[in-house]
Amino acid sequence: MTRMIFVNLPVTDLKASIAFYEALGFTNNPQFTDETAACMVWSETINVMLLTHDKWRTFTDRPIPPATASEVMLAISCDSRAEVDAMNEAAAAHGGTADVNSQQDYGWMYNRNLADPDGHVWEAMRMDMDAMVAEQENSVEA
Repeated sequence: MTRMIFVNLPVTDLKASIAFYEALGFTNNPQFTDETAACMVWSETINVMLLTHDKWRTFTDRPIPPATASEVMLAISCDSRAEVDAMNEAAAAHGGTADVNSQQDYGWMYNRNLADPDGHVWEAMRMDMDAMVAEQENSVEA
């Protein structure tokens, strides 16, 4: 069986969160979606479970951090710099916040951070591994 990851996130407005993640390119898996939770699919192995606060509290007694806190930054790969930029634009247009941290451009890696409506931080990034290897080889030769 292929290993998968399910990232669980508490959300205040499930419908708004579903719309937000769909705008970023995630798709909803109705098999694991009801009025208390939604499964948003990024790839065959990466899923995000959006859980209402009541549903979240059935899994843990730990407090839900405020939207201004950063507990984790979840990085997801994109196929192009344009896709990274489009995700940030979609975040801003659908209740989230674009560029919550400074943009980073190393030539071979480009990333921008966005936050969903509940403050969960995502790093949309594009990496060109061939360019990274070439840069490393050039710095060794110099």
